[in-house]
Amino acid sequence: MAGPAEERSYLGAITTRWSLLGRAHEGSASLAREARHTLVLRYLPAIRRYVGAMLERDQDADDVTQDVVVRLLAGDFAGADPERGRFRDFLKVAIRNMVRNRWASQKRRRSVDLDVGNLADERDDADDDPWLAEWRKGVLDLAWTSLEKYQKERPGSVAYTVLRLRVDHADDNSEQLAERLSQAVGQTVRAEALRQRLHRARAQFADLLIAEVAKGLHEPTPERIEEELVALELVDLLPPEWKQRES
Repeated sequence: MAGPAEERSYLGAITTRWSLLGRAHEGSASLAREARHTLVLRYLPAIRRYVGAMLERDQDADDVTQDVVVRLLAGDFAGADPERGRFRDFLKVAIRNMVRNRWASQKRRRSVDLDVGNLADERDDADDDPWLAEWRKGVLDLAWTSLEKYQKERPGSVAYTVLRLRVDHADDNSEQLAERLSQAVGQTVRAEALRQRLHRARAQFADLLIAEVAKGLHEPTPERIEEELVALELVDLLPPEWKQRES
């Protein structure tokens, strides 16, 4: 892991989701289109699962998800203000408002008792909030995808493979994992080498996880990133050197 000065320089180079959102509404049409498509691809799974947790009918959930995607692609979130909070909170409020609108529209169209009050206040960030759970899953999925890409781009790297083996075979000892890795890479890997590679893979995954979380924050700092990781219950995945960094 980098030292405090390198750490802040690295974080400053990260393109945040707020920056991406701004780019989606500014500059050339082609760059704006690319930024909007990037936003949609990154958040579509979390959006669909979250909407599905609020709306019982798949058709309703699909329709609202499509509406969110259309608005993202159309650039309808140009007025979003990063000074008001985290990107995930902004997106959550937008989704909940669209669900409310759909419920209200259905109530007007049909004589159905739809209790919009069942939709909790968007400021409620309770531990069982499905959006928080979906965002956490999305962050982890993106970090895993980045780690897999990292391995593919570096001949000889087994970062993704060894960490995936550790997760999928949590009860295995070092010797057993070394045997599995040997089979995966087609050459003998000793237990000590396995432990070293696993240590490096965990550090790389932590870097990617930190980078992904940073992208959802306006002006990410180590302190804000750690707060977000705590909120997402992911802070335990960080190596000790991150937690013990100098102030």
